[in-house]
Amino acid sequence: MKLAIENLKFDEHGLIPAIVQDAQTREVLTLAYMNSESLAKTIETMQTWFWSRSRQELWHKGETSGNTQVVVELLADCDNDAIVVLVNPAGPACHTGATSCFVGEQPVRKFDAALDHLYNVIQERQRLRPANSYTTYLFDQGLDKILKKVGEESTETIVAAKNEAIQPLVAEVSDLLYHLLVLLVARGVNLGQVAQELQTRSGSKGKQ
Repeated sequence: MKLAIENLKFDEHGLIPAIVQDAQTREVLTLAYMNSESLAKTIETMQTWFWSRSRQELWHKGETSGNTQVVVELLADCDNDAIVVLVNPAGPACHTGATSCFVGEQPVRKFDAALDHLYNVIQERQRLRPANSYTTYLFDQGLDKILKKVGEESTETIVAAKNEAIQPLVAEVSDLLYHLLVLLVARGVNLGQVAQELQTRSGSKGKQ
């Protein structure tokens, strides 16, 4: 880490702006703020931690979504009053599902955001187990029931794909994705892990 923390100039609120960039592409992902505690945790864990000015608390990027950012390097600017954080991201940086907070939202990013939202809702259902919830029912029935539903939805997706009408296929794929997300939550797998695997495969010859 090429950073002398003692030389940094935090503002009157004890904060310093942190510009997060993709270490490989140098794309600017987001602008956030760190205080001394979040910066120390970033250095300790090698993942990004920030200070939320709206919630007045520390937050670990990707703690809920799985879209963590592995820190490669920390650099201070010439005045020591701003930081550049070079990272290898495990998923989108923006809460909208966009890769970067500085890029207009595209359909694929809206899809990512929809998956993130649904995954988070399913996690909440698993934790709270509200009554009269189908998701609660699946978790209460256990893994075998969830796997059975994944199998059934896979078959129904195949049948829908054999027909000319598109909307039934869209509906069946949506059902399948939902049940796959339930399975991931049940097994403790986050979307960041899946995204990382897909990213790894996209860079490997013969995998895609």
